[in-house]
Amino acid sequence: MTESSEWLIYRGAGEPHDGIERLPAPPPWRDFTGRDAAPGGGDGSEDRRLGAYRHLAELHRPGAEELEMINAALYLRRPLLVTGSPGAGKSTLAHSVAYELGLGNVLRWSIVSRSTLQDGLYHYDAIARLQDVQIAAQGGYGNAAGSPGAVESIGSYIRLGPLGTALLPSDAPRVLLIDELDKSDIDLPNDLLNVLEEGEFPIPELERLADRLPDGEAEVLTADGTKVRVRDGRVRCRAFPFVVLTSNGERDFPAPLMRRCIHLQLDRPDHARLATFVRAHLGDEAARAGDDLITRFLERSRSELLAADQLLNAIYLTDAAAPPSRDRLADLLIQRLDRPR
Repeated sequence: MTESSEWLIYRGAGEPHDGIERLPAPPPWRDFTGRDAAPGGGDGSEDRRLGAYRHLAELHRPGAEELEMINAALYLRRPLLVTGSPGAGKSTLAHSVAYELGLGNVLRWSIVSRSTLQDGLYHYDAIARLQDVQIAAQGGYGNAAGSPGAVESIGSYIRLGPLGTALLPSDAPRVLLIDELDKSDIDLPNDLLNVLEEGEFPIPELERLADRLPDGEAEVLTADGTKVRVRDGRVRCRAFPFVVLTSNGERDFPAPLMRRCIHLQLDRPDHARLATFVRAHLGDEAARAGDDLITRFLERSRSELLAADQLLNAIYLTDAAAPPSRDRLADLLIQRLDRPR
């Protein structure tokens, strides 16, 4: 085996071997082993998003305009609409604010073309409840207290979505990331208007039974996996959440939504910011060793659509590959995203 191929784990030889034992630790942004042991009861997403070496870098040092728009959204309790190219740091911004201000885990709602407002607010599993009621009836429990058919059991079949969880009453705001809103269908941006304006929403399944529930309350599950009590079938925030809406600029949004948001445009990162980004995730040594890749990335990004995540992948992986495989592998990993299909 040549020197340039010594880093290969899978060799395509068609014979079993123990190469998997040589597989190194995952890159920090793909390391999921710390979820259960994350400090402060977190889910480990801070390290993946902000970087395991963030103490070595001045991570996410925003410019004056960026800093002012973030604080304007905080002061005015308005959503922050962040647009920019892929990998510009739009999602990282939400995690950075949550981390610095101690606002807990970021609630993330990743938008796809089929996403609806209901997905973000809550889900009522009527089918599961019906099945449980039938099973209880066969066991002779009927609608006895504590059985699935009992009124007070309805909350067990309701789970709040990321937006619904963010609007729960609390003393400090939660951070909600509504990621890639431009991927949604044409209705969702307009559907968000009333909820984001009023800071509350009803759960009709609970409203109808409010006078029959103990103290008018039902215990439901949150997007965090914890249980909370909802009173009178309505969720009303006390502290409006810090809402970050991100967009890659693939479409325009309706004027009513734009009026209700603080708009921030993120420019492409320069060499210093990319180096800080790499240093935060991979450390000083990797940032120095990958300086030539950062320079090449910036040169290509002037005429090609590239994402900073591609640069991270290239620097991490090429550290294990010897030249000339290093340069060739970097080019394979950093492919333009706007290439015609």
